[in-house]
Amino acid sequence: MAFLDNSGDIILDAVLTDTGRMRLAKGDGSFKITKFAFGDDEINYTLYDKNNASGSAYYDLQILQTPVLEAFTNNASSLKSKLMSIARTDLLFLPVIEQNTIGGTSAEQFVLSSGAQTYIVLADKNTVDTVKTANTLPAGVQDGNQLQGGGAFLRVDQGLDTNEISRELTLDPELLETQYLIEADNRLGTLFSSTANSPATVSFIDDDNIATYYLTVNTDSAFVTNLNDPEGNGTPIAGPQGTKVEFRLGSSTSLKTNDYLFNTLGTAGTEAIGSMDASTAGQTYRFIDTMLSVVGVTTGYRIDLPIRYVKQI
Repeated sequence: MAFLDNSGDIILDAVLTDTGRMRLAKGDGSFKITKFAFGDDEINYTLYDKNNASGSAYYDLQILQTPVLEAFTNNASSLKSKLMSIARTDLLFLPVIEQNTIGGTSAEQFVLSSGAQTYIVLADKNTVDTVKTANTLPAGVQDGNQLQGGGAFLRVDQGLDTNEISRELTLDPELLETQYLIEADNRLGTLFSSTANSPATVSFIDDDNIATYYLTVNTDSAFVTNLNDPEGNGTPIAGPQGTKVEFRLGSSTSLKTNDYLFNTLGTAGTEAIGSMDASTAGQTYRFIDTMLSVVGVTTGYRIDLPIRYVKQI
């Protein structure tokens, strides 16, 4: 839904998402609007000009005149930046979710030969065996074929990333994320815990094959735990700490057993995973680049993580 008010006339542009239309089409009474959310994906708040020579009435003029997107039906693309309401007026900082790529935590990203950073998931045993050196995978490279405890994983940390508030203080409950939504392409992979071969339960899969996992501190402790790093050496969060999410990615059966998705969606190259070792020199790979999203349910804060699935052809 889009709210357009740039011409003097108030216009409300409302459409159902693909998921909404599917539920409405069932005709069984399951379609009930019980919640709604606002977003400001179009707005660039750096346009606020407090030094405008024309006075305070013009400070936010550019923001108010920003064109608003029309409503669109793809639920995976809408409301990337959700708005939230907080009654308190004494908050100077809001919490963030940041990817943890600090060396030594096994949550590092792999640096490609192009200089870009991504999380790499090897799709099958043949690819894993080729990339391994002395029976070990490089930092930031995950074995998506055989998931066992240990090895590379993905991690995001939540809290107040500021040096102006001591990390020893407790994060306000209103700002603490205890529930997360993780959205990933279900055709490509599945979420597993970082320490064991324990898959996460998929909450639902939409019409675009995007799987949503709903993880909470109380029921999914293998994935979501309190961030407890008093010294702050292993987290990018500088201030009061909230929670952290850790998980690995296992490649789907389709990626393991055939090349259809790699041929349809992927790209061919000899440096899909960089020049790591002589054993990979001259090998041809196909890779699929995708994004995985982690969303905090309390604040709506969202972070997108780059993922590359790789298979030796």
